Amino acid sequence: MAKENIKLLSLWSCPYCWRVKVALAEKDIDYEEILEHELMNGKSELLLESNPVHKQVPVLLHNDKPISESTNIVTYIDEVWLAKSFFPTCEYEKSQARFWGDYIDRKVYPAGRAVWSSKEDEVEAATKEFLDILMHLDATLGDKDYFNGDTFGFVDILLIALTSWFPAYEKYGGFKLADHYPKLAAWITRSWARKTVSESLANPEMIMNFCVRIRKLYGLE
Repeated sequence: MAKENIKLLSLWSCPYCWRVKVALAEKDIDYEEILEHELMNGKSELLLESNPVHKQVPVLLHNDKPISESTNIVTYIDEVWLAKSFFPTCEYEKSQARFWGDYIDRKVYPAGRAVWSSKEDEVEAATKEFLDILMHLDATLGDKDYFNGDTFGFVDILLIALTSWFPAYEKYGGFKLADHYPKLAAWITRSWARKTVSESLANPEMIMNFCVRIRKLYGLE
């Protein structure tokens, strides 16, 4: 069988790219990462050709065929490489995983971005919204080790990739996640202990420094 050609068009600061990296690592799939420069400085021809609709990372190139959008890519990886499924076997539980995956996609990162990028008089409202969003995820996790129970899976992958940004949210929002949702905070620690996670996500300190630079650029510091 010919060796598969797998490439990931990525950006160092993009949590949606980290999702794909975690998924590939969980499946033990070798790939080549092709880093875009900061997208405000222009996008590569390969990216524009591979994702002409949205023109954004991540894009997975599997034998030169492009797959776009992080949740779609994670699902594709799970369906193509069958070992160690990201989803529960029960169809109902699968539907719940898809529901919470969609919730995370719609809610978490946009709300978190509002926390660190807001003006001083807007931070309190943005922080409240962010914590209200996490309330539902904390309740869904409950006392389980992972959202899928004992197994690190689909919902875990989608959410954990966003958590490199959480220390920046805490800094600018003036809160500690563990004070509000200790179970969710423990899940983050547990998930980061996985090599597939720690080696795939950006260092939170680098993200913090990135936020400082952006805030200064837009006159927020």
